[in-house]
Amino acid sequence: MGFDDLFGGEQSQWMIIIPIIILIVFSFLFRRRKAERTEAEIAGSLFFDVNANLRLVESFSFQGRPNKFKTASWQRNSGKVEFLDTSLRSTLADTFSLAESFNQEIEAAKRYKSTTYLSAIDVDKLKEPLTKSRQGLEEWLKANMQQTGPDAGRRGCMPGGFGG
Repeated sequence: MGFDDLFGGEQSQWMIIIPIIILIVFSFLFRRRKAERTEAEIAGSLFFDVNANLRLVESFSFQGRPNKFKTASWQRNSGKVEFLDTSLRSTLADTFSLAESFNQEIEAAKRYKSTTYLSAIDVDKLKEPLTKSRQGLEEWLKANMQQTGPDAGRRGCMPGGFGG
């Protein structure tokens, strides 16, 4: 039984398709998120993480495996947010610090397969600071996107609005 018998004589098609599939798999595995370069990209990235975290708070369950809160954008950009006003920076710092501490508790619950750790997590404590963060970032984005034009700070194929 030869190669031609296994693949129905269409050896040339498979010689093209297999490397393409391998390339696609590697591109997904090794794809890195680009660092945000502009103030609008930083604010937008924080805004999306805040929104995702608000959705997690609303759907948080003590049953099963809860998802961790998103903090990567803050970790990448916390040193680059001087363009935001002081109170918003403070709110963001407190919010993401609290989210990170909840993530540690969630991780402990997963590690020990115990819902006891989850019962100690009061995710409602995150709702108000996340809401304040979202409002502040939304206001900043609206004000600054209007000043610089509709295409400034857009990422990829995102629509222009940041409404949530």
